[in-house]
Amino acid sequence: MVGVCLGGSRARGTHGPDSDYDLGLYYRPPLDTTALRLLAAELTGGPVEVTEPGGWGPWVDGGGWLTVDGRHVDWIYRDLDRVHRVWQECRAGRFEIGTQPGHPLGVYSHAYAGEVALGRVLADPGGELRALRERTRHYPEPLRDALIGNARWEAPFVLGCARKGASRGDSFYVAGCLFRAVGLLVHALHAHAGCWVLNEKGAVRAAGQLPAAPPDFAERAHALFSVPDTSPEALGAALDDAERLVAEVCGGLAG
Repeated sequence: MVGVCLGGSRARGTHGPDSDYDLGLYYRPPLDTTALRLLAAELTGGPVEVTEPGGWGPWVDGGGWLTVDGRHVDWIYRDLDRVHRVWQECRAGRFEIGTQPGHPLGVYSHAYAGEVALGRVLADPGGELRALRERTRHYPEPLRDALIGNARWEAPFVLGCARKGASRGDSFYVAGCLFRAVGLLVHALHAHAGCWVLNEKGAVRAAGQLPAAPPDFAERAHALFSVPDTSPEALGAALDDAERLVAEVCGGLAG
């Protein structure tokens, strides 16, 4: 184990009394999961399921859900060498989107860098995490440009694809396209502001508070998912609204 970071709302100071404690366990393979299971049992007073790396999918990796003194504590693995590689890709303006259970928009690879930047280092004997945290606090311009550029072409494209589904009353397909388009705007707005976005939860409202967002961005985005029926007319009207929102947001983002 290389170090431990507190993440999530408790690291950012936005937590409530019932918020979980998210602990990122940064490691280099091989990870001693036997020792982690013994520690988890000691902390909780009983056996706890602690996964092997990869046990929770390709991006969340693995970990364990603990209850310690009545508080929920989540252990989440992070392969530190992989985090370093992702950070180098961010600096070059490259990112990937990985399929991951619990993340309907997909995990954007640069979330790894954002977790370090926004986290609180709790244990770091060699100083590696603190050094990486200082570097990741500076949002890379190439990544900013890549995410904004991606939204500018893909959001109109995906809404154009949705028109075919709307004509057939395919609300499932249209809803997926709307979700994807809004997600692209969320990432573009955060990138424009030089802010890391880690996942979908609360991301629309957070994007609506950024300087380049229209004043009613969150309300308009959420309203797209309140289509009254599955008729082609209702779905088409939602896509009209989405296209106006995309044009307004993308038009307001500097290159």
